[in-house]
Amino acid sequence: MVLAMNLEDVKGLGKKQEVLIEAGIDSVEKLANANVDELTQLKGIGKATAEKFVSNAKELLGESKEDVSEESKTDVDKTSEVDEEEKRKQEEAEKLEEKKKKLAGLKVEEGDFVLLKMTARTQKGKIFRVSSEEDAKKAGIYEEEKAKQGYYTPEFVIVGKPGFLNEGLTETLKDMNFFEKKSVRIPPTKAFGKREPQKIERIGIAKFRKLNEGKNPEYGQDFTNKKGQRGTVTNIIQGKVVLDYNHPLAGQSIDYNLEIVDKIESFNEKIEYFMISKGIPKENASEFVVNHLEDKTLEFTVPKMFLFQNLTYLKFGLAMDLQTHMGDEIEDVKFIEVYEKMPIPQTPAESVMQKVDEYNKEHDHDHETEDSE
Repeated sequence: MVLAMNLEDVKGLGKKQEVLIEAGIDSVEKLANANVDELTQLKGIGKATAEKFVSNAKELLGESKEDVSEESKTDVDKTSEVDEEEKRKQEEAEKLEEKKKKLAGLKVEEGDFVLLKMTARTQKGKIFRVSSEEDAKKAGIYEEEKAKQGYYTPEFVIVGKPGFLNEGLTETLKDMNFFEKKSVRIPPTKAFGKREPQKIERIGIAKFRKLNEGKNPEYGQDFTNKKGQRGTVTNIIQGKVVLDYNHPLAGQSIDYNLEIVDKIESFNEKIEYFMISKGIPKENASEFVVNHLEDKTLEFTVPKMFLFQNLTYLKFGLAMDLQTHMGDEIEDVKFIEVYEKMPIPQTPAESVMQKVDEYNKEHDHDHETEDSE
């Protein structure tokens, strides 16, 4: 072990060294033995950054396993990954239990960041929204693609703020306690609205074809008009296509079973949930390197896997949400995209010419040998 090393000797810490010292991590040894999940609770340190800090500290201490054989290393890594995963799950369960003890019986406050578990039914008893894969399978609405997108998960909500839930649920949530279970019926006016006759349109089949890439209408087909209104083909009669632009659940009372299952308190967790709410899969959110600077600028370094995807609307929406709901801590939002220099591939013409030159040189050498003989 190398002696007399300082925390500043660890690569890449920069200004985050002060954050670490404030948290009691004031030596290379402590950083090398730190828990990654605990580091992500510190302001401005994401998972990828935390892993890099710990790895660099271990490397500085000479604890890298480069001398271990590849086979042994693989076995050790697999065992370590399993142990870490089990440890992480246990720590999360323990933290949740601590929260339950601390928050049980307390009323939520406006502005709290919470996770809301729900089951939603139409007045005819059809379930259309659940917060777990198990419940989705029981209800017969499970779709594997939606599961991959994180569709069957609790709702991320800021209590009392519009844009997260319908009006009825927003009002209901403000009167609930943490970890309380509640059943409520929301009337149409505070759920998905009344059915409005003026939102039903009838157009000729020929006109519909022009607007539908030349295709005939089909019952139940989704359709978006030139104004951007989304509707459904509900009938085709006497040469007319009936389009309904009302919400599919408009005019219905909705029954909800609700439970507030967690309170999101740390800065990094809030950022992560905003990312997930914009469509970034939970398992990929940690790949973004997030830095919170002293001037309240928030920087996202976009991982390679997202560089060639069109994230324009996602980035704009995420920035707007963060600036709106975390404005006390975040002002400017920056997205950094790094395109590493790639080796220039040899063109087919260059490749052929190279082969020709090599062939000529080889045969010239053979002729010179023959002449000398």
